[in-house]
Amino acid sequence: MRNYWSSALNKITTTTVVAVALSYYAQAQTESFIYPVHPGQPGALTGTMGELRTTHFHSGIDIRTNNMTGYPVVASKSGYISRASMGSSGYGNVLYITHPDGYTTLYAHLEKFLGAVAPHVLAEQYKLKSGEIDLFFQPGQFPVKQGELIALSGNTGSSGGPHVHFDIRDPNNYALDPIKVAGFKEIADNLPPVPEKIALVTLDKNARINDKFGRFEFYGNKIGNSYVIASPILASGLIGVELLAKDKLAPGSPFYGGVNYLEMWVDSALVFSQAIDKIDLNETRAIYTLMDFKTMRTKGTRFYKLYIEDGNTLKFYGSSPSSGKITVNPNKLSTVRIRMKDSRENTSVISFKLQPNPVTREVPTLEPLPATTDVAYEITGNTLQVTARGGKEFASKAKVYVHGAVTEVEPDYANIGRKVYLVDLRRGLPDSVVVNNKTVLPGLTATIPSGTEYKYYGDGMDLQFPLGALYDTVYLNTAHSLRAGGEVFTIGTRMIPLHKSITVLLKTNNTYSLNDRWAVYRISGKSYAYIGGEWVNDRIQFTTRELGDFTLLRDVVPPSIRAISINNQTVRFKIRDELSGIASFQASINGQWLLMHYDSKIATIWSERPDKAPLKGTLELVVTDNAGNKSTFKQTIP
Repeated sequence: MRNYWSSALNKITTTTVVAVALSYYAQAQTESFIYPVHPGQPGALTGTMGELRTTHFHSGIDIRTNNMTGYPVVASKSGYISRASMGSSGYGNVLYITHPDGYTTLYAHLEKFLGAVAPHVLAEQYKLKSGEIDLFFQPGQFPVKQGELIALSGNTGSSGGPHVHFDIRDPNNYALDPIKVAGFKEIADNLPPVPEKIALVTLDKNARINDKFGRFEFYGNKIGNSYVIASPILASGLIGVELLAKDKLAPGSPFYGGVNYLEMWVDSALVFSQAIDKIDLNETRAIYTLMDFKTMRTKGTRFYKLYIEDGNTLKFYGSSPSSGKITVNPNKLSTVRIRMKDSRENTSVISFKLQPNPVTREVPTLEPLPATTDVAYEITGNTLQVTARGGKEFASKAKVYVHGAVTEVEPDYANIGRKVYLVDLRRGLPDSVVVNNKTVLPGLTATIPSGTEYKYYGDGMDLQFPLGALYDTVYLNTAHSLRAGGEVFTIGTRMIPLHKSITVLLKTNNTYSLNDRWAVYRISGKSYAYIGGEWVNDRIQFTTRELGDFTLLRDVVPPSIRAISINNQTVRFKIRDELSGIASFQASINGQWLLMHYDSKIATIWSERPDKAPLKGTLELVVTDNAGNKSTFKQTIP
């Protein structure tokens, strides 16, 4: 590393800069990381390393700034500013400091940069005529000492509130746990993780939990410093355990962190171990294999899976003796114990018992179907589960049609009000299932294996799945229908995660004017998310990293522009678009490009000039949406 610094510094021609950089380098050899916001004073966090987010693992820590911006942010260790970025999403305004040992610290969601780097970044924005900028610097160009003021805290990018995001990254760009690496005595934490629920999941067609197939959640009761599920849980076959747990960061704090260290025993045998002590930033989306994705999508809760599925290639399980999947011992009561630990070694335990129970077809505890439902179905793993109303007026058997061939099957389990059929999809995709004179049409059109490229050709669409797009085998449902006069293309469901984007070619039935602002949108509840697309021979092609329902919409309404303040010091506007969304904006004063910062969370843009010269003359602002519609605002500033 010393040779790297030496060779890089030789390229710097200014003797003073070289001398300063070498001085900082020598000093940094003996430094430990310091807390980047008011070091030495008590601090608080709003998030920790490894916390489960919707699309990624949270790296680093989030430092609380009491819901205010403008806190001083200092360099945690001496080094040089190696990168500066400004943007309206992600980290927002962010600085990277590289240290002589090869480690890098990151400071994100900043309000403004300070020191010599600030005017340089502003000048580059005007040079490139872009508010969104990502700059890399040489050693010695912007050296900083430990404790030197580098920025003010903010709420930029995809921040959910004012705070400072802080990372420590090793020379291989792995994000490390700052609490483990640096200690940071400013953060007091003597609270152990709290388990909120466990869930048990049947992992094959023949497994049961309390006589039923599926996924079932249970609450624990606190007894002393431990948590217990008092009543034994009836179980048989191969099952998985999931855990909903949070690490309280301080007494009375509404914030919590992730639980990075988990172990599970069945009786005296360790069957699962997880340690999230560093994160490969290139594979953070693989979080979908670690948490229960379907439950996150349907309920908003993020359960840790305490078993390793086939598509999970994460490196958190080095000491795990097995996959964590439990085959219930049919001959004895088993005790399952889960140990949770946070970065400060605070520990808690939750335990429960598994009571072996043979599979039975008669299950008195089955809940009746809702009065408005005759038949329902869902796919869990490799199994299609069809549920129908019971009663003597209905025949017990269901007819399963696969490629025209029919098989009659008895319910796998039932009671007087409900019956459940389990169909193994590995044996073929049902065209339909008829039960109680009602027909279920799951719309399954293809079995798409993971670990390979796959091309699907259908009546309404062609799909290309690149290598690595899937985490596990997908039983794909597709459909092409009309709703309120518009075409809707169903491509799987939102419950299926994608690791990489797939390419879609829609074969439309309706006639569209290709240059008239028609584009693809993903249907998201009652709203629409703009996708775009490119017309190819009267068909439209696009890429997506999320499955679901898609439609074509025409956006002909331009964005709105509302002036908040216009004076000689600054101009500020609200800009919005109701359908396709804001694509770009450009401002000028007397024909000269004017930098506008953008906070998409509050739909606000505002100006900044490098020379602080007053704004005088003709101000023009042009805002364009993703469909190409433009709005223009003009005003003379006296």
